[in-house]
Amino acid sequence: MEIEGKLAVITGAAVGIGRAIAQRLALEGAQVVLADIDEEGGRRTRELIGPAAEFVRADLRDDDAVAELLACRPQILVNNAGGGAVLRPCFPEADAGRWTASLDLNLRAPMLATQLALEPMRQAGGGAIVNMSSTAGLGFEPHVSPEYSAAKAALIRLTATLAPLRESHGVRVNCVVPDWVATERGIAEYEALPSAERGLPQVPLSTLTDVVVDLITDDSVAGRSVHLPRGSAPRVLE
Repeated sequence: MEIEGKLAVITGAAVGIGRAIAQRLALEGAQVVLADIDEEGGRRTRELIGPAAEFVRADLRDDDAVAELLACRPQILVNNAGGGAVLRPCFPEADAGRWTASLDLNLRAPMLATQLALEPMRQAGGGAIVNMSSTAGLGFEPHVSPEYSAAKAALIRLTATLAPLRESHGVRVNCVVPDWVATERGIAEYEALPSAERGLPQVPLSTLTDVVVDLITDDSVAGRSVHLPRGSAPRVLE
């Protein structure tokens, strides 16, 4: 699938990973819709990209907001919005409203956005969807935010189950599973750690955006999750 000339929606695009993906897709020739609740960051990203970008304020926990966002009928969807991994309290201390809000943002929103994008993409001749998971969703170790890690694990499994959409709708759904990425905030947090705790280098944003572009453009891949570990090359989860 060619990126040039396509309309791409990137959720959580105001800063960090989402901003980097939006900038990269615009460089590849896409018209990008930046969706985020952060209006200041969203406007800044739009200014950085220029005429190829439009910012839409959208709270992805609101079904109506998701539906309104997807009404633009994109050919590319990057479900990047998420977060809350370090907010306290977490499950089981948090009340149900707090931990279900995390599930809504990190799992339900990308599921709904994907569902709403499918038929318009099919009618347009196909499309590509990339989910953004996290290494918090891998393994069997404890995690400070059970609801966040559970949602990110579910995104990986969801992606695999949607592989048949390539044949039924012409839509390929794939997933990126990054470790600690070198965003502006991530670098600051990393450098604030004692030197003994820093360990492996962070995942470069350029590596992450390269993988996103590969998953969008490679028509042979569907249902794939690509792990981006710190200190080593990307690898396909099997």
